[in-house]
Amino acid sequence: MKKQLELANNAIQTSRKVMDFQFYPQYHLAPFSGWMNDPNGLIYHNGQYHAFYQHHPFSSIWGPMHWGHATSSDMVHWQHQPIALAPSEEYDRDGCFSGSAISHNDQLYLFYTGHIWLGNEGDDSQIIQSQCVAVSDDGIHFEKKGVILPAPKGYMHFRDPKVWQQDGKWWMVVGARDAHDQGQILLFSTSDLLNWDPNYQVLAKTDDKNVYMWECPDFFPLGDRFIALFSPQGKKAENYQYRNLFQNGYLVGNWSPNSSYEISQQFTELDFGQDYYAPQTFLAKDGRRIAIAWMDMWESHMPSQKHKWSGCFTLPRELTLNEKGKIIAKPIEELKTLRQSATHLPATILEKNSTILLHEDASCCEIELTWDLQQSLAEKFGFWIGYGVQFYVDNQSQQLTLMRHYPDEIISDSRSVPLPQSQHLKVHAFIDRSSLEIFINDGEINFSCRIYPQKGERELKLFTINNKAKLEEATLWELQNAIK
Repeated sequence: MKKQLELANNAIQTSRKVMDFQFYPQYHLAPFSGWMNDPNGLIYHNGQYHAFYQHHPFSSIWGPMHWGHATSSDMVHWQHQPIALAPSEEYDRDGCFSGSAISHNDQLYLFYTGHIWLGNEGDDSQIIQSQCVAVSDDGIHFEKKGVILPAPKGYMHFRDPKVWQQDGKWWMVVGARDAHDQGQILLFSTSDLLNWDPNYQVLAKTDDKNVYMWECPDFFPLGDRFIALFSPQGKKAENYQYRNLFQNGYLVGNWSPNSSYEISQQFTELDFGQDYYAPQTFLAKDGRRIAIAWMDMWESHMPSQKHKWSGCFTLPRELTLNEKGKIIAKPIEELKTLRQSATHLPATILEKNSTILLHEDASCCEIELTWDLQQSLAEKFGFWIGYGVQFYVDNQSQQLTLMRHYPDEIISDSRSVPLPQSQHLKVHAFIDRSSLEIFINDGEINFSCRIYPQKGERELKLFTINNKAKLEEATLWELQNAIK
């Protein structure tokens, strides 16, 4: 693998010199150059956080998957590291696909899917996928140990292992597609990390005839329940729901080793924006459950590709489970360290068809807004970013809506959820050069999407249409750069 890694690392260094940074994020983790998709191997290990990711170093378009790598002391300030894995062996010759990491006996284990095309590249009807492992003593350089779990009989699509330890054993969930083209999560176990029992349990499976694959599964305790988090492929849109090409979401249930998974709450979306896929969780140093996802969507337009890079991650979010069995996702507290100068706006009434300028260049900032819903009768009210983004309350449909419109990039879409029935609406948003993340009512509802305003078109304005809206308070912070 040494030769392949050298070629890949040289490629990203060369490409970096000619990259266009117009849309490159200032505090979201993105590839040094080239292509990025799913987060992999998120872990706290020997005093550092590690984030690996699906990476094509030779192009800004998807290709043979490597594992990119970055490290951090606080999950906020990230340092790019050399590429960790490259296709090099017969069992992973066409890609080192997604997976997870384990810290054990001061070593860092990377579990990943080795991918082989049997026909033409991209022909998913003829593939071999198996679970593999690589081990490192220093957290930077990895030695492949080979295949630890071939696909069971009857399965061809078999990928994205997530490993954890519980009750004296190691457990692994893997996304799968059965012989009837239905998505499933398979569960395996071992006592020593390298010798896995080939016998498995179908932990959960789809009851939707359209869903042909469950990708990037995660399985973890939250409160007194177990969460199955995954990305189903093939789910059809239903009114305002499931409008992305592929979805993300979770099941809630009860589980213990050697028992079946008893599901108490059916599939619920974790994020309602246009760009959110393959979230993976890990434990912070203090035991918080943290999630990071890929903030893009398959087969969508990615304007930064012509700039020699594409893809970025969401900000880390702390997950908790409320009394109704719903996951609450909040930005981690550590992000407050990015805050610089603050601008405060006191309570005010926005008159009919009016605007308030919050920032002339909202390319790297955080905002908190509180609206009084009972005293806001405008047809719609919220904020604009330049000419291409609107986030607003629609009082006609009683929906919260995130809308994008960039005709030059062939991007024009909206995502909506029912308006919360509360006195106040708290809007907490992070704006980066090409991303927007919105947290509603302390993480009850989330929207994530990529945005592509042109230079000089980044004004952040509050607005009302046809009647008044009452703003209780507003604060805006400029944020510092966090990526090296």
